[in-house]
Amino acid sequence: MFFDPNVDGLKPAPLTHNCYSALVTPRPIGWISTISTDGVINLAPYSFFNMATGDPMHVMVCVNGFHKDGGMKDTVVNAENQGEFVFNLCDAGLLEQMNASSEHFPRSVDEMAAAGLAAEPAEKVAPPRVKAAKIHLECKYVQTVRLPDGKNGSPNNIVIGKVVGIHIADEILTDGVIDYAKLKPLARLGYLEYAVVEETFTVVRPD
Repeated sequence: MFFDPNVDGLKPAPLTHNCYSALVTPRPIGWISTISTDGVINLAPYSFFNMATGDPMHVMVCVNGFHKDGGMKDTVVNAENQGEFVFNLCDAGLLEQMNASSEHFPRSVDEMAAAGLAAEPAEKVAPPRVKAAKIHLECKYVQTVRLPDGKNGSPNNIVIGKVVGIHIADEILTDGVIDYAKLKPLARLGYLEYAVVEETFTVVRPD
């Protein structure tokens, strides 16, 4: 089938649900921790997340829509005001807590604690890390790219950060490399579906 999403929408027959998030899969989950100017910890998962550059290292997270209480979401506000954030990699063992952190809490709520997660200090930035996560990227805020608003006026923002610190749990290393069978990273698919990476294979590049 072929369709123009700007004309036909995202679920023309025979589709029955919005298909957009199911078209680019799997995606890493940007589980981002920030801290407000009042010292309140925010933790939120975003399925529109990825690496941006390798030298220097940058990551990007797309934060779309309004906060339930109005205005920009906490991740954007905190990253811009405080200039820092942390990416916490979500593995299969943290699925329940990651999902719990997607709830819309008032700005005054410590979302890491609300999700039943212990915080651990970072080395070079103020926002804490999720202690149970096995990989963390400490990031300094670089810029926000403002994309066109949605049809309802909701904002679409790409927040970019420079990686200034990396944490890797020793337990997921085998012979000096990250062992995905031990890490079991969680990936976002479409709809309400997720996947766990447990089996991998190697392909040698031609050059």
